[in-house]
Amino acid sequence: MDKEIETMKMKDKVVIITGASRGIGKAFALGFAEEGADIVVTARTEVQKDEKLPGTIHETADMVRDLGRRAIAVKTDVSKEEDVNNMVQAAMDEFGKVDIMIHNAALAFWYKLWETPTKLWDLVYKVNLRGSFLCAKAVLPHMIEQKSGSILNISSPAGDMDTGVRGGMAYSASKAGVDRLSNGLAEEVKEYGISVNSLKPVDFIDTEGARYWSPPDTDFSKWSTPELFTKCAMFLTSQTSDGVTGRVFTEKAMEKEFDLDNF
Repeated sequence: MDKEIETMKMKDKVVIITGASRGIGKAFALGFAEEGADIVVTARTEVQKDEKLPGTIHETADMVRDLGRRAIAVKTDVSKEEDVNNMVQAAMDEFGKVDIMIHNAALAFWYKLWETPTKLWDLVYKVNLRGSFLCAKAVLPHMIEQKSGSILNISSPAGDMDTGVRGGMAYSASKAGVDRLSNGLAEEVKEYGISVNSLKPVDFIDTEGARYWSPPDTDFSKWSTPELFTKCAMFLTSQTSDGVTGRVFTEKAMEKEFDLDNF
């Protein structure tokens, strides 16, 4: 690792990242590791099943180790409380603390509401909103005890009233709930020094998964980069409850409001 240790923004922080086998979660894992963090890599994917969707939790963990940081890979279904509790316990057993919890795992189905199978509606809510709840619930006792920490929920413009129902109504409603959870939870944990925020892209982040699901004629040049989104995540998770908390940001709004390169 070439970066000078004293200049690392995340030196010796322990970060749990859900949905980290590929895409923006993987970008977070590598970006935070480059800044000195140790990573708990979690997702459901242990074995690659589709060559167009490369990546597993073990591959991401290996890449973190190649950067000179510690990493563990923990298979986790964030909709299951037992899995989430085991994920946090694995982090505590390996590292003795958790400084940052990033809930990035998400699920979407493109159906109109009246065509949406109830089973799929429930599944989207279990992963997106219940997952945010379970991850926060599991990690907060440790953060409260240490009187520090940060929770970042990755949201979506689909949760905004003025963007329609991209991703399906279940996805849109669940992401609106994620934003409200971040707002309210920030107030509940403020006295313990813990920050809670939501981060969402203006449109799409250029990742393998986003390209995989996009039409062949998509103009990828207008999409945001994983690097910018990672900078935003790093800024928000460096905050305490005396700083930026209880907010919902897009990466473009953060570029205008904060100096992301020099925080």
